Amino acid sequence: QLQLVESGGGLVQPGGSLRLSCEASGFTLDNYAMRWYRQAPGKERELVASIGSTGIIMYYADSVKGRFTISRDNDKNMVYLQMNKLIPEDTAVYYCYRPGNYWGQGTQVTVSS
Repeated sequence: QLQLVESGGGLVQPGGSLRLSCEASGFTLDNYAMRWYRQAPGKERELVASIGSTGIIMYYADSVKGRFTISRDNDKNMVYLQMNKLIPEDTAVYYCYRPGNYWGQGTQVTVSS
């Protein structure tokens, strides 16, 4: 059974950092590009970052360039999103996504003082 399980969210002060993790199971991770999306309250879900199957970075949203880093470890079946210099506008539920319309359950990130 295919599963994507996110973790690592939480409450952080502005300027702080978090590292999100996505544990993949039920499929061969290194066959797929992977993405992180986020959805803030009252807003549409937006693509944050995308990484190719071999680790080539494919996309960052302008709003996170220079602050967020997507990475993956195919041997561990993991995809990561390192988030630095967080701002309140980063508050959202963050989702791991695999092409084919497979989503994780999401992890809440709240940036607030």
